[in-house]
Amino acid sequence: MRVHYPAIKPYATHRVEVEAPHRLYLEECGNPDGVPVVFLHGGPGAGCREQDRCFFDPQRYRIVLFDQRGCGRSTPHASLEKNDTARLLADIETVRRQLGIDRWVVFGGSWGATLALLYAQAYPERVQALILRGIFLCRQGDIDWFYRQGAHRIFPDYWRDFIEPVSRHRRDDLLTAYHQLLTGDNELERMAAAKAWSIWEGRCATLDPRPAVVNHFGNPHFATALARIEAHYFVNGAFIEPDQIIGNAGQLRGIPGVIVHGRYDMVCPVEQAFALAEAWPEAQLEIVRDAGHASGEPGTVHALVSATDAMADRLESE
Repeated sequence: MRVHYPAIKPYATHRVEVEAPHRLYLEECGNPDGVPVVFLHGGPGAGCREQDRCFFDPQRYRIVLFDQRGCGRSTPHASLEKNDTARLLADIETVRRQLGIDRWVVFGGSWGATLALLYAQAYPERVQALILRGIFLCRQGDIDWFYRQGAHRIFPDYWRDFIEPVSRHRRDDLLTAYHQLLTGDNELERMAAAKAWSIWEGRCATLDPRPAVVNHFGNPHFATALARIEAHYFVNGAFIEPDQIIGNAGQLRGIPGVIVHGRYDMVCPVEQAFALAEAWPEAQLEIVRDAGHASGEPGTVHALVSATDAMADRLESE
C-alpha cells in the first residue's frame, strides 16, 4: 500500500497580485527542474494543506500549490468580490506564466477536479496530463444531492445538525437560505451557519468517522471561507453552463488522465466519475472500493501516489 511521500517544505513562496483586492499565496516544492504539476484544491474555498505537497515524488516533480481567491493564505479572507470560476481559471494561467512553465500536469480533487477539467477544456495546449480525484461535475443535480435531497437520507443525524441554523419556514431552499445567512450582517448568525455548513461536509467526507477531519472543517477560520465561498458558487450554479464539463468533453481528447474515485463517496457520488470516463476515453478510471470522498483515506492515497508516479514515468520517457 502506497502512502504519502514524506513532509517537505517549499523552496520558494510568492504573493501573486491578481485582480484587486486579491493576492494569492503560491508555493513551489520539490525539484525545480522536475515535471511541473499544479495542485488545485477543493471547496471552492478549502485552501491547500501541508499534506497536499506529499502526493508527488519531490525528486521528480516541481510541485506548485496556491490558495484560490479568498481562502487559505490568500487575501482578503473569505472575500466574494470578483470571485467566480472564470477568474479562477485566469488565475491559473497567471500563475503558470509567472513561473515560466510552458505545460504542466494538473492535479485536482473535488472542486479542484472541476477546475482542472474546465482549465483543460479552455487551455488544452497547456495541459500535459490530468490526475483527478472525487469528480464533481457541478451539474444542478450534483449540487442538489448534497444540499437539497440525497445525502440527507444517508446521514439523517448529520443533516439534522446542518439544517438547525435555518428557520423552519425557509428549509425548502436551504442553499438560498444559507447564502443569505453567510452574507448577512449578523456576525453570530454568519459564524453559526459557517460552522454548521462546513461540519456537514467534513462529517460526510470519509467512509469511517474521522474526528480530525471534522475538527479541521469546524475550525472557524477554515469554515468561514469554505462556507461563504461554496454557497456563493453553488447558488450561482458554479458560474458555468448546465452540464458544461461533459458537453465540452471533446476538448479533452488527446490529454492522458487518471480518475480516482471512492466507491462510497457521499459528497460527490461515483456516477459522476463514470459519466466523465465515458465522455473522455483517454482517462483511466480507478474506483477505490473502501473510500469515501476525502483525499486522505488510505486507498485513495495509494491510488493517487501510484498515479503520480506512473505519470512521471510516462512523461520522463517521452
